[in-house]
Amino acid sequence: MKDNSRRDFLKASAVAGGAIAWNQVANVHAGGNDHIKVGLVGCGGRGSGAIEQNLRGDSNCKLVAVGDAFRDRAEGLINNLRNHREEAIRGKVDVPAERIFVGLDSYQRVIEQADLVILATPPGFRSQMIQAAVRARKNIFTEKPVCVDGPTARQCFEAYEEANRNRLCIVAGTQRRYQTGYIESMKQIHDGALGTITSARCYWNQGRLWSRARTQGMSDLEWQLRNWLYFTWLSGDHIVEQHVHNLDVVNWAMQAHPEKAVGLGGRQVRTAPEFGNIFDHFATDLEYPHGVHVLSMARQIEGCANSVSEAVIGTRGTWVSGGYRITGERPWQFPRGQDNQPYQEEHNALYRAIRQGRQINDLKNVTESSLTAVLCRMSCYTGKEVTWEQALNSQQKLMPDNLTWDMTLPVPAVAMPGRTELT
Repeated sequence: MKDNSRRDFLKASAVAGGAIAWNQVANVHAGGNDHIKVGLVGCGGRGSGAIEQNLRGDSNCKLVAVGDAFRDRAEGLINNLRNHREEAIRGKVDVPAERIFVGLDSYQRVIEQADLVILATPPGFRSQMIQAAVRARKNIFTEKPVCVDGPTARQCFEAYEEANRNRLCIVAGTQRRYQTGYIESMKQIHDGALGTITSARCYWNQGRLWSRARTQGMSDLEWQLRNWLYFTWLSGDHIVEQHVHNLDVVNWAMQAHPEKAVGLGGRQVRTAPEFGNIFDHFATDLEYPHGVHVLSMARQIEGCANSVSEAVIGTRGTWVSGGYRITGERPWQFPRGQDNQPYQEEHNALYRAIRQGRQINDLKNVTESSLTAVLCRMSCYTGKEVTWEQALNSQQKLMPDNLTWDMTLPVPAVAMPGRTELT
């Protein structure tokens, strides 16, 4: 299609509200004969990496718009891409000044410009952006996690159903699902190599992360956004933002989500005001169907033993993620040196689906894994046993109402197990 007729076609498709058949929409990009317009929302570290991987994923795509809360982030990313060492990436950047959008509502304008939207903002904003992109009938790559509480989880489950009705493609940044060693391991597990699964464990234990000092004139909102890791309303806490990867592997192996959780956690070392209101350690016992228990640990404390790993134990053997190895009655190990590049493959898979007119939709899996982490946090914050239904149906909304740059935004109180109420 020529550009004008193509724009008219896409506009008419959106107005039709999904009534047009999917094979007609898919043919707009079938066979690689038409370029795909890409928009990026969130121009920080993960957004910078995601857009490079995305632009490598298809020979006929272009970045046409970016959006961020901060101008320095948006303009800095475009400058870096225009001077990128790879000519293939430099040549796919078509973002004039009028398509660099800045502000808390910038995602809406990026969605208007793009066929494919990449969402890489702090997680607290993600569900509303997913919902907006799905309603606009746009394909999506979304970073994980996709929710930080019950209301945002419900929003994502609704968007999943709407995306299915309109045959939209959504790929999530739970990259282990696209990693060859994990894929082949799960085939072994699901084929019965471990026998009946009896337990599992998953860890993300590491040292400290970055923080940015508050400078003179920085508003409450800007300071919290620039240090989003440390505020539960923005990140969900590190058990949600980071440990979701390991919990996703367990859900994948179990082919289920947990039924309930009981845990402990606190803020023992990282207690200074610049670290917001999140915990620095968690430990949770998760109960899955048939009484299978999983030990989950997440820690960000310097000087401790570190481990980022998963293991699944069954009646016939044990699988561990390090080396992708099964020991027991049916020993197996994924061939050394045969792993792929999962961060790249997730974008490749998204483009293949779009070009071939196939649907791929990760949103249900990633929402369940994100809510699994929320379930853990709720139990650890309150000290109570929490069920899946309580987490899913919780009315606690972490996002403050009516965000403005000059608003007074106090740091929420640090949760106190035994005192913090379950809502």
